[in-house]
Amino acid sequence: MKERFDYIVVGGGSSGSVAAARLVNEGRRVLLLEGGYSHRHPLLDMPPGIFKMINGSKYMRYHHTVPQEHLEGRVHDIPQANVLGGGSSVNAQVYMRGRPSDYDEWHDMLHGENDYPGWSWADVLPHFRTMEGNNRLYNELHGADGPLLVSDPGHINDMSRWFVQAIQALGEPFSPDFNGPTQRGVGFYQFMNRRGRRSSAAYAFLAPLADNPNLVIRLQSRVRRIEIENGRAVGVTYRDAKGMDHTVHADGEVIVASGALVTPQLLMLSGIGPADQLREHGIDCIADLPGIGENLIDHPEVPLIAKANGPYGYYKQGVGWRMLRNGIHFRLFGSGPILSAGVEAGAFVNPTDPNAEPTIQAFCVPIIYLDRDTLGLVDDTYGLTITTVVVKPKSRGYVRLSSADPDAMPLVSPNLLKHQDDAQAMIDGQRFFIRAFETSPLKERIERVSIPDPNDLSDEAIMKHCRRFVKTNYHPSGTCRMGTASDPMAVLDSRLRVRGVENLRVCDLSAMPNINAGNTNAPAMMMGSRCAELITGRPTVSTSQFGPRLSEQGDMSVATLS
Repeated sequence: MKERFDYIVVGGGSSGSVAAARLVNEGRRVLLLEGGYSHRHPLLDMPPGIFKMINGSKYMRYHHTVPQEHLEGRVHDIPQANVLGGGSSVNAQVYMRGRPSDYDEWHDMLHGENDYPGWSWADVLPHFRTMEGNNRLYNELHGADGPLLVSDPGHINDMSRWFVQAIQALGEPFSPDFNGPTQRGVGFYQFMNRRGRRSSAAYAFLAPLADNPNLVIRLQSRVRRIEIENGRAVGVTYRDAKGMDHTVHADGEVIVASGALVTPQLLMLSGIGPADQLREHGIDCIADLPGIGENLIDHPEVPLIAKANGPYGYYKQGVGWRMLRNGIHFRLFGSGPILSAGVEAGAFVNPTDPNAEPTIQAFCVPIIYLDRDTLGLVDDTYGLTITTVVVKPKSRGYVRLSSADPDAMPLVSPNLLKHQDDAQAMIDGQRFFIRAFETSPLKERIERVSIPDPNDLSDEAIMKHCRRFVKTNYHPSGTCRMGTASDPMAVLDSRLRVRGVENLRVCDLSAMPNINAGNTNAPAMMMGSRCAELITGRPTVSTSQFGPRLSEQGDMSVATLS
């Protein structure tokens, strides 16, 4: 007997969780298939816990890029969530939407067709505002009653304060809200957590539906192909944790939300994609869409690392007696470093034209952040890392099949900093924030800059440093982008529907025509909410469409798993 649902959502990440929740609250019966694990883990819940897992954990899948020729053959990793809630369960929790011009740009790229639903800032703002439960801001831009708990940092290290003051001394204004009327400035980020507990998409949107029989969630259930009959998506085949394959059917639509690296792979495995590539792997082409897997966009980041001249920052706060002390302090008083996500302060600047829109985002991390690239090159001691990020990169990469085996990882080439404009923007950003180390009150706490070499700040030297250390900011997007019918590389129409296949949509970051300026997790949730709106025809006007909000101190369980 065929198992049937109204809708099947493939991927229980940020966008998929929101889309599923909204559809369930509209009375639809939804199957949510997630290839990863439950989000319920104490290290995932507490703000800084993910740093103990980032370099190896079952909650992450690690994509390895193809050798990057423009980076002298480097291969780097792109970790992606392997857990319910997706990136919202494993990220640094920064709440960022991007700026209005990002979405007005989408409008300029997408409008002109008769059924265009609108993607301007005015169209997407109600989704952001309705989802948001902000603990400080409540105005025309921010909501206070939504299920996604957004908070100021629960703990701020002195290093973060000195960073903010140093950037102000360089002429940048203090920003009380990076999601406010203007993005420019320096200040403290807001985060998707509350009182030391993460507010992921799983907690915010799925947990309130724990008793709703219309939502069925299956974990460790990786979809192997979309079932298509007569040009129409009718269901999916997935493999469970025991290695058994199951086929389930959708009376309504199949919604793919597996992320910008896996969504194009799944579509191609299902016969949707560039016909020549599919033939190379022996896959019959159902819909020839050459844009699938192209247009990969990611924010490139490059670190600046300095050694402190005193015991400043978070060095070894997560190990030994310090970890025990911080844990006891949190349990007794609900305060202390455990309330920090590890990054508290940041900035958006344009080093070459301060009055133009920012080209660089910075993250202040009050520790010498060591990974595979920096291990052994800098001292493991007290210090500070400033990461600079190009917010509107022009470089484009790709995702392609490595084989017709659904268990094989796709070929990924992000081409970070390949475009000369991105390279120059990063050089300018690096040079600007090196000045922060030399500016009071930060300079009095810095012994020396470790990387790059402060004695050679030529474009050539900084570019060599960037090629050596650039990596993903964990924001891949754009690989199944929306576009107009006249665009031969458009994969989706402006209603997120896959061109050439009925009853099939994509609602994750791969649908973005261009990346937003800043962190992408809140935009991913917006995409899921917008997808549900486009399906049901019900606009976002109240938090009731996401179900009842959980008490901040209440149960954080999730919907019953089948």
